[in-house]
Amino acid sequence: MNRSASVRIEGAVKRHGKTTVLHGIDLAVKPGEFFAFLGPSGSGKTTTLRLLAGLETLDGGRVFLDDVDVSHAEPGERDVAMVFQSYALYPHMTVRENIAFPLKMIREPAAAIETAVTEAATRVGIAHLLDRRPGQLSGGQQQRCALARAIVRKPRLFLLDEPLSNLDAKLRLETRAELRRLQRSLSVTAIYVTHDQEEAMTIADRIAIFMDGRLAQVGTPHEIFHRPASAQVAAFIGSPPMNLFPAHLERGSLRIGADVFENAFPSLVSADQAVQAGIRPGDLELCTQGGLAAEVEFVEDFGDSAIVNLSIAGQRAKMRTERRELPAEGTRLRITPRPGSIHLFSQSNGHRLDT
Repeated sequence: MNRSASVRIEGAVKRHGKTTVLHGIDLAVKPGEFFAFLGPSGSGKTTTLRLLAGLETLDGGRVFLDDVDVSHAEPGERDVAMVFQSYALYPHMTVRENIAFPLKMIREPAAAIETAVTEAATRVGIAHLLDRRPGQLSGGQQQRCALARAIVRKPRLFLLDEPLSNLDAKLRLETRAELRRLQRSLSVTAIYVTHDQEEAMTIADRIAIFMDGRLAQVGTPHEIFHRPASAQVAAFIGSPPMNLFPAHLERGSLRIGADVFENAFPSLVSADQAVQAGIRPGDLELCTQGGLAAEVEFVEDFGDSAIVNLSIAGQRAKMRTERRELPAEGTRLRITPRPGSIHLFSQSNGHRLDT
């Protein structure tokens, strides 16, 4: 039986005192989906996760699991497992006892508990550590213990609140791939909160980007990267993020500083407006004529690639390159965006302009 849950949030509002933390969130998550909540600190992503778990109460709107309204249901009534950033393991209990704890709370038979604990521990690769206590485990092993405790009940929905943030960089890379495989093998719906965009982009089927208590965009990693809904999203997504230039659009041509891209947007020949032009660092390349005048400020050399920091039209910009020969500081050169790679956003509200 497939126990993965669908999730629907309608008009969720949350206030802390006089401060509104969530301004009417609408969101739907499909059964079996690995869904990420991504955004800067204080954007509302963890609050939304806690509303789904029943750890926070709504001040407006509703929450549905499998089309059942659980807006006012207690956490224990929701069939949801949550993994916290801190792991929240009991230090006086062994790994076996920590994993078994949720099943003991619902009075499962001892034999069934032992079977379930062994199976869960095996799935996350800690079956050989069952008799140790959390203080005897590495950070990665503690995180696996917390995951095993979450999956032992076979919940409909996994909620993961920055579960990898306490791990070192190498272990985070390894563990996020294992986490994705685990979610797939369990066929469970998972919602994953992170402020790490690379983590969200590599692990999630779809992403909700939170900004200031609102949803800025919902889509696949590909959609969000290649068609950001606003200049705010464009400046948040990407490493380095998109370069944004004040520009003017007139009869289909685009002016950035003193340079003009003639007939760059033939579908916008009737437009005459101030815009923001967005170009990703990886979409800029050297050219011999045309393009944009730039000066090299400094170069970050990573060996297989480099980020060239530039000054263009009086503002800083970045170009990603894999060229072996890198320009020296102070070099004046010309660069151009790859065809079709310029994004346009309204200067007044930051919204994407259809091109």
